[in-house]
Amino acid sequence: MKVLVWILAAVVGYLVAGINPAIVFSKLIYHQDIRTLGSGNPGFTNFKRVFGNKYAWFVFALDLLKSALVCFLFGLWFNALFGWYQLGVAYTAVFSVIGHAYPIYYGFKGGKGFLVCLSVLYLLDWRAGLIATGVMVVLLLTVKYMSLATMCALVTGALLLLPFGCDRIAILLYALCVVFMIVRHRENIKRLLNHTESKFSLGSKH
Repeated sequence: MKVLVWILAAVVGYLVAGINPAIVFSKLIYHQDIRTLGSGNPGFTNFKRVFGNKYAWFVFALDLLKSALVCFLFGLWFNALFGWYQLGVAYTAVFSVIGHAYPIYYGFKGGKGFLVCLSVLYLLDWRAGLIATGVMVVLLLTVKYMSLATMCALVTGALLLLPFGCDRIAILLYALCVVFMIVRHRENIKRLLNHTESKFSLGSKH
């Protein structure tokens, strides 16, 4: 059982996180593939820019909740077996981020993993999650670059886990998820440096 839980956390975390609401909604509702539209990224921001607000926030909520649920449940299971809730959450998160980015269902072409990382941050420490969300909102309202806001938010959250007393191995695993997410934003970083990155608006299609 103790070996099985490690295997299941990896497999289930990968498979559940690989289900992409942006791809599903774009095909079912609009009969198009979000990966062929806009920036090509199958995530909330591109979905909102292409299709508007009507279903975008459902994409946001489902992306946020899918990995939160599986990481939370495996965190509880790890806690019951080993007394390692935070480690269980972070370990499952590693495979969830990989599954979200490289889903087997969609030819291994998925999203960048921000909402997976944000949901896991709340599970590790709600205070770090709230502060990270605050950083994201402030940056969205000021500089209006979603990519910059998300990266800064998650780095802030990861740095806060140690002073808030999070398990150190869990912090390391979570930091790997954040680094992975930042690497996935490398094209956005190039556009930010070149001043060609698109700005984000909460209330409009573009």
